[in-house]
Amino acid sequence: MATITKKDLIDQVSHHTGQKRVVVKETVQALLDQVIRELGAGNRLEIRDFGVFETKDRAPRVAQNPKTLERVVVPAKRTVKFKVGRMMRTIVEEGFQPEPAVAENTNHEPLTISTRVRQPNGQVSAR
Repeated sequence: MATITKKDLIDQVSHHTGQKRVVVKETVQALLDQVIRELGAGNRLEIRDFGVFETKDRAPRVAQNPKTLERVVVPAKRTVKFKVGRMMRTIVEEGFQPEPAVAENTNHEPLTISTRVRQPNGQVSAR
């Protein structure tokens, strides 16, 4: 299993979108900064199909040092909880299946783009 850094992600997004690396870096950092600000303000952050970030308050508790068996008071604190979204859960469980390569449009006809639309009943349809 490889470790992917923020730099690696920025490089991948830059390559995929054709945007300059500097622009992607600023955008990614702005997104991450905003996520931190929203969580710091106590807001719940929901990104559909990706997951939900929210803060939880942990009550103070008494723990025990395993070496000395001494009791230690752990103060109350706020932590971030993440609940995995449906699409991420599916891809993680089943493994990532790369999309087939798209053939170049050599006949100069307009390309059609399909979009996924979520119906009121929760089903997803393509247009």
